[in-house]
Amino acid sequence: MIGAALPVLPTTPFIILAAFCFARGSQRLNAWLLNHPRFGPMIVAWQTHGAIPRKGKRAAIIGMAFALLLSVAMGLSGMLLAIQMLAMAGAATFILTRPEPPTEPPTGPKD
Repeated sequence: MIGAALPVLPTTPFIILAAFCFARGSQRLNAWLLNHPRFGPMIVAWQTHGAIPRKGKRAAIIGMAFALLLSVAMGLSGMLLAIQMLAMAGAATFILTRPEPPTEPPTGPKD
């Protein structure tokens, strides 16, 4: 909820952390998260196939491009922009090289 409410903090790391913790700590909360209509299919696709949906890839790349443009508009130094571009290039490469999930929606456990 913190990541969804604060524009500076992305939601994804918190969802990943929740999935990790719930899988090890609470079967009830893990089942709830895996069956959640918004987050469940993405988590199940990642857990079963290491896959990122095309829509998620597009959103990530657009977000990175926007952040870079914002940095340029703010007049950050060339060195900071180069470091940012290098980090984003690595992240974008990782994201774009992940497979896409199968065409049918992944199914999670239905407690």
